[in-house]
Amino acid sequence: MLVSDFDFQLPEELIAQEPLADRAGARMLVVDRASGIWVDRHFRDLPRYIVPGDCLVLNDSRVFPSRLYGTREHGTGGRVEIFLTRQIDGVTWEALVRPGRKMRTGERIRISDELSAEILGRGSFGERIVNLHPTGDLFEVLDRVGHVPLPPYIRRADTPSDRERYQTVFAHERGSVAAPTAGLHFTPEILAACRAAGAEVAKVTLHVGLGTFQPLHAEKTEDVHLHSERLHVPDETVRAMDAARRVIAVGTTSVRAIESPPGSSATGLFISPGFQFRRTQAMLTNFHLPKSSLLILVCAFAGTELTLAAYRHAVEQRYRFFSYGDCMLIV
Repeated sequence: MLVSDFDFQLPEELIAQEPLADRAGARMLVVDRASGIWVDRHFRDLPRYIVPGDCLVLNDSRVFPSRLYGTREHGTGGRVEIFLTRQIDGVTWEALVRPGRKMRTGERIRISDELSAEILGRGSFGERIVNLHPTGDLFEVLDRVGHVPLPPYIRRADTPSDRERYQTVFAHERGSVAAPTAGLHFTPEILAACRAAGAEVAKVTLHVGLGTFQPLHAEKTEDVHLHSERLHVPDETVRAMDAARRVIAVGTTSVRAIESPPGSSATGLFISPGFQFRRTQAMLTNFHLPKSSLLILVCAFAGTELTLAAYRHAVEQRYRFFSYGDCMLIV
């Protein structure tokens, strides 16, 4: 199949630039795979779709302030952006660096009095390998000087409020450079209502990395290769899924976590139409970018024709798209 088969027209004004004041206030398009029928609801209605024996699988990865701004220590002293994407070892990271072409191996960037960085080399996907030099604990320094890594389609600078809103209420394990956005709608009250309706709530950890931001360069889906992302599926989550009547994965990251080979510590799993789902029986997901690996995953689960028709409906009905946007429940 061609990546271009997974395209749709999206007016730019439907790309959500700000989160709703109320986390649970998003609209929710409920799509029934068997009947091909959808209905417009709100996320607060989610507990009504829970039945006893369901297992709700959440990704508890926590976003950290991974976008850094600094200046070159030599030459013009020009402004540099470093977007940390994957920790290799301690203070050595893969990162996207701008302006990348001008940054040579050995160059140093001053971030603040507490942090500097050195370019060590190039990666295989156009990223750079950087060494960070913090004064004290690295993550404590990043919490002070780093910025929330809002996606590039949010065309504004991050604000202090993004530190709380671009994070799920159940985030725990630090390591993501992008939020598992389907989880952003949950509040403690909604989680409690899902439990009261009979759902077991289980956790996985998949640290979202560069693959979320990188466009697909391959023309054919069989030629797509994703970056590897760190993964952990606890034994208790496996047992909860084994005992469940139905497994509802919250977000594409949860889907990739539970559909990866058992015992995996990392995954580069790319799911496209024809994939045989072992665990996922329902999915909550936000609306994704055209021709993205995330949209292709949703098409694999719900069917390409039905998914793209539902997306066209969402555009017509002025749903809000992408990270701070509305969501779909696919049953």
